Amino acid sequence: MIMKKTVALMILVSFISIAGESQDYWTTEIISIEKDYKIEKKLREMNLDFLMEWNDRVYIIVNHDELQTIEKENILFTLETQNLYPQSQKITIQSGVNGEYHSYSELEQELLTLQDSYPNLARVFDIGDSLEQRNIYALKISDNVNQDENEAEVAFLGCHHAREWISVEVPFLLGKYLVENYNSNSKIKELVDSSEIWIVPLVNPDGLEYSIHFYRYWRKNRRDNGDGSYGVDLNRNYGYMWGYDNKGSSPNPSDVTYRGKSAFSEPETQVIRDLFSLRSFQAMITYHNYSQIIIYPWGYTRLLTEKDDLFFEMSADMSELIQSVNGNFYDYGPAGVDLYLTNGDTTDWTFGTYGIPSFTIELPPIDIPHGGFFNSEGDIQPIFNENLPAMLYLIEWSIDDFEAQSNLPEKRKPKFKSKDQSAGEGRGNNR
Repeated sequence: MIMKKTVALMILVSFISIAGESQDYWTTEIISIEKDYKIEKKLREMNLDFLMEWNDRVYIIVNHDELQTIEKENILFTLETQNLYPQSQKITIQSGVNGEYHSYSELEQELLTLQDSYPNLARVFDIGDSLEQRNIYALKISDNVNQDENEAEVAFLGCHHAREWISVEVPFLLGKYLVENYNSNSKIKELVDSSEIWIVPLVNPDGLEYSIHFYRYWRKNRRDNGDGSYGVDLNRNYGYMWGYDNKGSSPNPSDVTYRGKSAFSEPETQVIRDLFSLRSFQAMITYHNYSQIIIYPWGYTRLLTEKDDLFFEMSADMSELIQSVNGNFYDYGPAGVDLYLTNGDTTDWTFGTYGIPSFTIELPPIDIPHGGFFNSEGDIQPIFNENLPAMLYLIEWSIDDFEAQSNLPEKRKPKFKSKDQSAGEGRGNNR
């Protein structure tokens, strides 16, 4: 990890220079109200940030103005901030505002370092730009990484939602682990030699930077919606069943699940769409947190897919592998049944469009009282370690599936350029 900022004044300035519509989690409160349909409906009309439901109470993030409005409405609430305050995050001034978690620029440097250190195994592709013109990077891992071989392909995605910092680290650490252990671990060598592994650890770079420097709970990208609100939920902006109903996503720009004006309206989801159109992936995992659960299509409905038996078996296998490391159990099942309804999300789109096994893994913790979005720096390695066997399982499954198929289509060639090829062509001026 490259050196962090250590000067307290620099951190202070980053908070003083917050834009007018922004807020940070030092000026917000977490409240809970008793679960009541009429009261919840009234609160949802205020476009508040709902965190979760737990023990028949609804937990909500509010700023001071919103709290005053709730008080004027004579809605009874309990202040939960001190109970749920992210004590476990333990990020210090000395290690920077994001500690050992990667910022956009830190991740960029580490990806390029991997490419420089392992030029025959790792290649960094600039696959497109975010709304604020940051590069979105894909790391390709393969034994002949500069060639496009007729091999199994598998994708790992991270950080659609800005506040889910751990979702950057797990896929990134997979790439690092594969290249660093290639020469010493025969199993890793076999997997890398037989596949092309594509890792996009940071789908939402603009949102991540905003979460680090301005408002820790920020979820969406940084789209100016033109009505005083900002952001589209990238995990509601994909094309399959986009806008199916207003339960699985919201048409309201102020809501945290706002789906955007149209499917693939956002450059970040367009980048993922284009990557998948150019490759032939056998399977995909996208990482989120929190909930400690493995989910798969469908998300837009509680109906099951025709491949439910396969997805259930694969999820059970991955859950068992994860639990064997640290003893943590990840529940599993169809997203619309086991978690909540979503439409326009990544896994429904990859399965609905390409028919491939597609999973969302919600990383630890299991709930807000155990830390919610605020994993400590010490959580990074254990969470990666327990997820590694499931990642290797999916790579191996993809290889077996690829080899079992006949009459495979000719491999599609990438139309984007790798990072070393695009140097000096004007990309990525906004850091």
